[in-house]
This record gives sequence, C-alpha cells and structure tokens, in this order.
Amino acid sequence: MTTMRSDLPTVEGEAAHYWTAARDGVLLLVRCDSCGHVHHYPRPFCPKCWSEDLTDQPASGRATLYTYSTVFVNDLPPFKERLPYVAAVVDLAEGPRLMTTIVGCPPDELSIGMSLVAEFTEVTDDVTAVAFRPDPRSGD
Repeated sequence: MTTMRSDLPTVEGEAAHYWTAARDGVLLLVRCDSCGHVHHYPRPFCPKCWSEDLTDQPASGRATLYTYSTVFVNDLPPFKERLPYVAAVVDLAEGPRLMTTIVGCPPDELSIGMSLVAEFTEVTDDVTAVAFRPDPRSGD
C-alpha cells in the first residue's frame, strides 16, 4: 500500500511539465502572450487578463528576499525533523512573488532585500523542490 505524503504536491495534469522542468533544475514561469504578464504558479489562463495564450518561460533563478519567518515549532511530519527552517516570500527577477524556504544561511544573517539564487533539491523521483539561498555573487 502506498502512503501519500502530505508535504508533497500532486504531480498531474497541466502542472506536470512544471515539475519535469524543476527536476531538470529549471524554475518555470508562464508568460501571457496577450498582455505580457509573467506569473507563477502554472495555470491554464493569465490571472491578469484571463487569456489562454500562454508560453512557458524559464526563470533566471535570481530573486530578492521580500519577507521571512523562522519556524521553530511545527509538529506535522516531516517538518518537525527540519526545524528550525526559514519560510519566506521572494520576488523573482522576472516579477512574480513566490513562497519558498531559505537554505544555506543562518536566520540572523538574512536581511530583507538581499539577493538570492534558486537551489533545487530532489525530494522524490517525481518531485524536485526549489528553495533559495544567498547569492554568492552579491555583496549582501
């Protein structure tokens, strides 16, 4: 019997290509060919103008830290084993805002506005998660 993990997305349908790209180390965004709006998460229409004329666009992997919180208590598996961790919202260089986690940096060294880069971690054969870490090329 297969047990479903509550911390994993369901990889199916219109978002399956997003997870395939992540497995290849690419954060995939969607650009509306009608109005030019770039959005994330994948969906079959533009959230700005409702057009279905969309094109996948690889993100640069660069972002800026918008806000964050260090999580010290979370009793739900598998998060309890990851404590403490940093939950964050980042602004991607291409415009969309993304919820994520920050890795590779002690929480007391984070600062709003710091430059970040994407990091991909294989969670299962089907799911590769994207997190962000400080950009080693920046002076932040």
